Amino acid sequence: MDKVLALRKSPLLMGFTDVGLQIIAAIAVSKEVPDGAPIYVEGMLGDTLYILVEGRVRVAAKDSEGVEHTLTRLEPGDSFGELALLGGGTRLASTYAEGPCQLLEIHAKDFARLQRQKPQACLKLLMRVVERFGQRLAESRDAWREVLLATLRHG
Repeated sequence: MDKVLALRKSPLLMGFTDVGLQIIAAIAVSKEVPDGAPIYVEGMLGDTLYILVEGRVRVAAKDSEGVEHTLTRLEPGDSFGELALLGGGTRLASTYAEGPCQLLEIHAKDFARLQRQKPQACLKLLMRVVERFGQRLAESRDAWREVLLATLRHG
């Protein structure tokens, strides 16, 4: 797999130069996930950003009764788990391969090491992560408001 080409297709890395993409590609690890396999599970420690190269990924979360609901499906080029680069924490949802998937993984430990060597490329990626998180939060503002209100009613 050509990692630079795969990264170039991701909206997360839009605007990166070829050199910037090569810097990120140097720490990206290819991973194949079989159909139905979890990529990560809600509540586990998040330490990896993923970029979907081929296949589809289902994102799901459990409600207060433990029933899992599909939140969205991801397509090639989509990224997920980005907050792992901002300090980790626990995963807010689970992700599952829908059909065989090809992923690129960027592990937080490798990213932290790269920050010392190539701070400009890392800062640019972190700014894109924050920007995309803000966009996603704005797009789902009403849904988050409903979740908060439901939590307050049942809390």
